Parts: sequence; structure tokens; C-alpha cells
Amino acid sequence: MKIHQGRILFEDEHLLAVMKLPGELVVKGAGKVEKLPLLDFLKQAYPGLRPLNRLDFETSGIVLFAKTKAMFSAMKEEYQEKHLQKTYRAIVAGMISRSEGKISTPLPARTGKELVPAETTYKVLERFPIASYIEAEMKTGRFHQIRQHFAKIGHPLALDAVYGEKKYNQMFTRNIEYKRFFLHAYKLMFVHPLTKENLTITAPVPPAFEQALKKLRSI
Repeated sequence: MKIHQGRILFEDEHLLAVMKLPGELVVKGAGKVEKLPLLDFLKQAYPGLRPLNRLDFETSGIVLFAKTKAMFSAMKEEYQEKHLQKTYRAIVAGMISRSEGKISTPLPARTGKELVPAETTYKVLERFPIASYIEAEMKTGRFHQIRQHFAKIGHPLALDAVYGEKKYNQMFTRNIEYKRFFLHAYKLMFVHPLTKENLTITAPVPPAFEQALKKLRSI
């Protein structure tokens, strides 16, 4: 069994990049699952596949997998931190006044309570009366980094139940009719560690994301 070809964004003998849909798990967690996680589904056609990045359940976009042990070792965390450029797109609450900026607020480490450096740069793609459409690049890879960083500057992701504002989210749902936040892993840029090829992998935002933008433009 193979995944729909339209969802395969890049493939060679070492790597596989796939479009993850919102509401889809990358790997199985502790809870009950209604749908086979992406990794388990892909392993039917690609035995030995290993994920190189994870996305939240609600987040869509590029998930990169290693097809070989050599690639998994080559793409270790330190390599990704230094060489993998990750670009996301999101809809955040309110109108961001600056056209671009940098957020450098330290965030909790994944393995403990201490704060560690974190940096997110962003630019505003569009502004609407109740929200902004932004593109963000993570210079580090902290837990929920984009969600936390935009909440820190007073513009949490629209409909984010963890870091957002309940009253705003209710208003957004009344106007736009969606209940799940919009965060999309849009682009990966890196040098292939084995072939040394410069790679740029992109994924179009899913239809629901596009529809939400159309509704925001009509307000």
C-alpha cells in the first residue's frame, strides 16, 4: 500500500518528505487512535522508516523521514539545529503592526524546567481586521516554539486552546466557522548530508487553511 502520490513532496534513496494533513498523527502516542498514524501507514511501503521531525496533531505540512540508518545518523539533532531551515505559515490573533520582527524569549527545555534560548523570526504576509497571516522561521526547535512565541508578543495563534484567548477564539469561530488552529510547516531548506545537494522542499497550505484566508479577506 502506498500513500497518495500527491502527498509525496520529495523522495530519493535516503529521504522521504510527506505532506501531513491537519488532524493526523505522525507517530502513535499513549492515547487511543482512530486513524493509523502517518509513520505506521508509511511503513507498509517503506519498512525501517524513521521520522526526522514531528508536527502537532493540528499542524499540517512537511514531515521528513529517513529511509536508511545512515541518513538517520547523518540528520541527528545537532545537524538539524545548525543546517535545517524551517519555515512555517500561521494565522495569528489581531493585527501585527510590524511588517517583520524577531522573538527571542527563552522557553522551557523539552527535558526539564530550565529556560533555554529560542529565536523565531517572522514577516507579515497579510493583515485582516481580526487576524494576521504570518510566515515564521525557527532558528531553534523548542517545544511549541511558534505557538508560545506568538503568545508571548500578544498574538497567539487563532483558535489555539492552550496558548490563546478563549473569548477571541469564540469570536473567531463565529466569524470564520473553524475550531482548529492554522499552523503549517511550509518549507524546509538544507544541504543533503550525504549527496551535498541543496534541497528546498515546500508544501502548499491545505484547502481548509486557504478557505479560512478567503473568509478573513471578506470581513
